[in-house]
This record gives sequence, C-alpha cells and structure tokens, in this order.
Amino acid sequence: MTSASLENRATALNSQLEKLDLSGRLALIASLDGKSVFTTSLGIEDQVITAAIGTGKHGIEVSTLETGRLFNETVALIDKTEETYGILIRRFYPEQDDIDAYAAKYGANGFYDSVEARHACCGARKLKPLARALEGASFWITGLRRGQSGNRAETPFAEADSERGLIKINVLADWDIETIRAHVAAEAIPVNPLHTRGYPSIGCEPCTRAIKPGEPERAGRWWWENDEKRECGLHVADAASAIPQASSISNSPVSSSIAR
Repeated sequence: MTSASLENRATALNSQLEKLDLSGRLALIASLDGKSVFTTSLGIEDQVITAAIGTGKHGIEVSTLETGRLFNETVALIDKTEETYGILIRRFYPEQDDIDAYAAKYGANGFYDSVEARHACCGARKLKPLARALEGASFWITGLRRGQSGNRAETPFAEADSERGLIKINVLADWDIETIRAHVAAEAIPVNPLHTRGYPSIGCEPCTRAIKPGEPERAGRWWWENDEKRECGLHVADAASAIPQASSISNSPVSSSIAR
C-alpha cells in the first residue's frame, strides 16, 4: 500500500471510529481485512482495552514488550490479566546480543548518562521487539490518549504509520483519566497497584518514578531529561527507521535469557 493510500484509509477510519464507543471501535477493527495487533504496556488505559477485547471476544492479537526491566508488579499483572479474561498475551523480549552490545558500549545503566544512550536502550529493549510484535500487521492498536501529555494532545483515532506500513489506531484517544478510572472501577478491571502509589504512567523500573502533585501524567518517565516531549520512540514517526536490523531475529516471542 502506498503512503497516499495509507493516509486516505487512515483518514476514513478516523471519521468512522470517532462516532463509535470502545466496543464498537474494536468490533470495527476486528472486521477489517488484515491482522490487528494491540500492544499493551499493562497501564490503566491498556487494561481497559485488554478487558474490552477479552470480554467482547474480538479477534485481535494482544502482545506486550517484556523489556527485562519492568516492575515486578507489571510482570505479575500479565499473568493475572490472562487468567481474568481467558486470553493469551504474547510476550516479546529483546535479543540477548543487543543487550550485551548495549552494556559493552554504554554500561548496564548508561541511559542515565545521555539522551543517545537512553534512546539506544529503548531501541534494543522496545523498538526491535515491537517490530517483531507487529510483523504482518495491518493495524496497530494503542492506548494513546490526548490527555497523557502535551505531545499527545492532537492524537487522532487513526493515523498512517508509513514507516511500518500500517495504520495505528488509538481507540481511547478521547477518553480522559477520570473516565478511565470510573470505567475500571465499574468493570472491576485489574490494574497495576503502582497506580495507587503515584505512578500514572509506568514503564521500565529504572526509568520511571512517581509523580509529584500537579505534575503531568508522564512526568515520571525519564525524569532526568529536560525535554518535555521525551518519548521512547514507539510512537515517533521516524523512529522505526532509526533502529538497525538485527543480524538474526528469532521467530519466537520468547528469549531464553534476558539481562536485567
């Protein structure tokens, strides 16, 4: 599909999705030709989507990026969510060779030293596994919301991702955090206990802190950097092309040994 046709299809989908509720949005996506993949970080908004996929029996693949440095609470929530909704959450791990190469160049925790080193870590632990998670996908479902940060304030329901050759669909783009919390309480959706400890946005343990009163939701991510628009690269348009291809990538989502 050309970039122009991808853009046109995303624009049409955006208009359709805007008129539907969450269940209707997921049903529409499931009815489209092509593989649909939802990548969950196990955050509160992603739990809402996973619950809707599970209870609605939508034919949408659910995957997560098990970076090797997630909070124990996040890892435990993967199992609990699978049990609650009777679904499989595919886990994609970084390649050990990439982790070893990173440590040799920057040190195990070199991401604190420079933006370059931090992006390299995110590249090895998140972007490369994401490429495997999205292999063959036509539609990528995310939990991005407009209220998460100023950088995401204009998030559409559907957008063309020409770098990956697919359409990214943000089914909760118009949901605010109060609506999310109310929905979670009403539906008894399991969520990460860290949310009640001041962590509205949860990533890798070394790169996430609790936020202070009045701070934006994502202020606790890579807090030592000054750029207010800081991202890991998953949702940056040209990030995919910046990650070099591994010499050999396993077809299995599970790697035998991941360094922490």
